[in-house]
Amino acid sequence: MNNKGQVIFYGVMLGLTIIVLALALAPAVMNSTNAARNATLGDTVGLDCANASISNFDKATCTVTDLNLFYFIGGLIFIAGAVITAKIIFT
Repeated sequence: MNNKGQVIFYGVMLGLTIIVLALALAPAVMNSTNAARNATLGDTVGLDCANASISNFDKATCTVTDLNLFYFIGGLIFIAGAVITAKIIFT
């Protein structure tokens, strides 16, 4: 039996599982990011990023929080690509 072929298929399946996981978690991450960027409402403390009179520190925090979705999903897709590539190259 060809073990290298089996490992390549295993790597592709594992990489696709990570990609599907990243896409499945995207709405939840986006909802938590939007909740953090909104104004304080009830027990939920928000940054109030729509307010123009916030400090520069809060504006920087709003920018970094806004980039959170891109970094998280991009990181998971990068890890999936690394898993697929590692299974193909190092077997």
